[in-house]
Amino acid sequence: MYEDPYDVTNPPAESLAGQVAQCAVGLKKADVGALGRLYDCAGPRLLRYVTALVRNKFDAEDAVQAAFVRIAQQPRAFAAARLPWPYLLRVVRNEGLKIVQKKQQRRTSASVADAESVDEILVEHEESAAVVRSALERLPQEQAEVVVLKIWEEMTFAEIAEVTSESLNTVASRYRYALDKLSRSLESLAPEYC
Repeated sequence: MYEDPYDVTNPPAESLAGQVAQCAVGLKKADVGALGRLYDCAGPRLLRYVTALVRNKFDAEDAVQAAFVRIAQQPRAFAAARLPWPYLLRVVRNEGLKIVQKKQQRRTSASVADAESVDEILVEHEESAAVVRSALERLPQEQAEVVVLKIWEEMTFAEIAEVTSESLNTVASRYRYALDKLSRSLESLAPEYC
């Protein structure tokens, strides 16, 4: 049977999207282990994504946990998604944004610096990781989100547009602006890698 490599609705089973789709089918069939398998294959990547969004490791962990509770409570909705991986990212994104919104509502007029740091992004060199993390934190949230989805999650602009509910042009512009800002921020690393 011929498989179209560009058909995003039927990803290869060995890809992350394929594994997530298999877990969605398992959840629909009331497979008890499907939720655990879903967390095992997607949890770390979801955490990395939502950390860039909420800018706080502990809030990111809460968002991932809330998303998995939501998926466990509504497995049929997850299984019915045309693209389960972007659907899962959207659920995590929404949970993360809820947490951010609640925190903003609780803040007083006197702004207090957030003492918690963003979880370290996986980078080859520890020294460079701090510089990259700092540069990513200085980006507007919308731009940082697109960078994480594009670079680390290897999503297309169309998939990112679906996750963020933005137009394809908006997503591409945010990515372009983010890369411009990151290249200026990371110029100090250039000699190290040349």
